[in-house]
Amino acid sequence: MFRRGHRRRGEDARPDDGTGLDDGTGPDSIGPEEWDPGVAETGPFDGAEHPADGRSRLDLGSVRLPVPEGAQLQVEVDRNGPVLAVHLMTGLGQLTVTAFAAPRSGGLWEEVLGEIRTRLHSEGAQVRVHEGEWGREIAAVTEQATLRFLGVDGPRWMLRGVAAGSGEQLEPLAELLHDVVRGTVVVRGTEPLPVRSPLPIQLPEPLAEQLTRDGGNQQDQTRHG
Repeated sequence: MFRRGHRRRGEDARPDDGTGLDDGTGPDSIGPEEWDPGVAETGPFDGAEHPADGRSRLDLGSVRLPVPEGAQLQVEVDRNGPVLAVHLMTGLGQLTVTAFAAPRSGGLWEEVLGEIRTRLHSEGAQVRVHEGEWGREIAAVTEQATLRFLGVDGPRWMLRGVAAGSGEQLEPLAELLHDVVRGTVVVRGTEPLPVRSPLPIQLPEPLAEQLTRDGGNQQDQTRHG
């Protein structure tokens, strides 16, 4: 279970001020002497935590992902250059883990879950909501794929995981998604960001150079492991 161990000692997290803007004065802006992050055994982890699992991770700036062996990285970029997402292409299907700015009061995933469920219903998908490792999750069947959505509310961030594959492979793919999310580290930073804004992704230099050599194509794949 995600450890909410990053509040100022003796205080609860302050409520959201209703402006919709995370002003950068939340937990990540508190000095290190006021923190007691400790060593965490299971995640997803906040950037102030120190995972004790010994796993190697792909550093994408705002998130550090444990990449399954043999997976390919598919980079999705905007025409103007910013990286929109990094997908993990596995033998079971596609995994996408994305971090967003969230209010200090938490609870963003429940809002997002309701919106995803409404959208899927409007598109004619079969949708089921069930309890998962970190709260409610969505399983959906569309004409294109079978999907699984999960979310975790952290300190001033929300982590969303999405699995897309075929019906017969959904359960092992969902298990793989849980394992990746369980090992992910979220580095929120102190920059004020509108709530729900994706946290910026920064590619490691070798991946960025390869993308440049390939002419900045919208999708580029690199095998990992």
